[in-house]
Amino acid sequence: MAKKSSGLQFLGLSLSGGKSNRSAMAVIEYFPDKEKVFLKTLHEKIQSDKIKSSDVKICEFLDKYKSTAGSCTVDVPLKLPKCIRCRLSCPGYEKCREPEIIWLWKKYRQNKKKTKKLFTPYTERCVETLFTQDLEEPFYKDHALGANLAPVVARALYLQKQIQMPLYECFPQLTLWRIGRSLGISKVQLRRHKHAVEGVYVRSLILEAFSKKNISFFYGQEVHAMTMHLESFEAYLCALTGLYKYLKLTEKKPSDFPKKEAWVEFPKKDTLVHRQKS
Repeated sequence: MAKKSSGLQFLGLSLSGGKSNRSAMAVIEYFPDKEKVFLKTLHEKIQSDKIKSSDVKICEFLDKYKSTAGSCTVDVPLKLPKCIRCRLSCPGYEKCREPEIIWLWKKYRQNKKKTKKLFTPYTERCVETLFTQDLEEPFYKDHALGANLAPVVARALYLQKQIQMPLYECFPQLTLWRIGRSLGISKVQLRRHKHAVEGVYVRSLILEAFSKKNISFFYGQEVHAMTMHLESFEAYLCALTGLYKYLKLTEKKPSDFPKKEAWVEFPKKDTLVHRQKS
């Protein structure tokens, strides 16, 4: 009797603030022999109750998969900006000779925008500058310690100490862009997946395209959940990014990128073509 093939699992976590109920988790399963990807589980609106905090619930959920999942990919920074991590005597970043600061000065001088602002290496990282200047279009990711992300980053760093599996950071917007463009989805639709009014409709179109092109297979209730709730949709994109890293379909650090600096995983251009060749 032929032995049943088992799938490889990859987790995605869209993390919100600790006092909100918007965090979501996704588990996808990849079957290499059939080259099929299924969305196995969605866990939505993770919130505290009178007995357990939402942090405990997230860790318990992840703990169930620690022996079977290849990785967990999250949508928030897992490493602080250089100046917060640095323990050297500080001369100010105008005189600093650390590789990350030298790289940021180089990119600042290369930026030809008339309205460019000086970087702040205690709130932002090199990868956020790379996204705005070095890709096919500017992609604006919130700074790691900017006002929007700082509380969530604190939570991610707290949870990171308790998670017992490989952890990666991704930028769901860029993952969606790279996969979507390889499928021929219009730029307008990809830019509107978060739109307060049009987002529900746009996400439904994107998921339909993903299913038709065999990016993933979904059940009806999962499609509904990801269509109605942005965090569920982005948790799925996080998990998919983890799979693409496993398949070596994500971009590597550029040769001149500081070696110790944080990196964010995102798919290669023409992702569908690369996946068919892998």
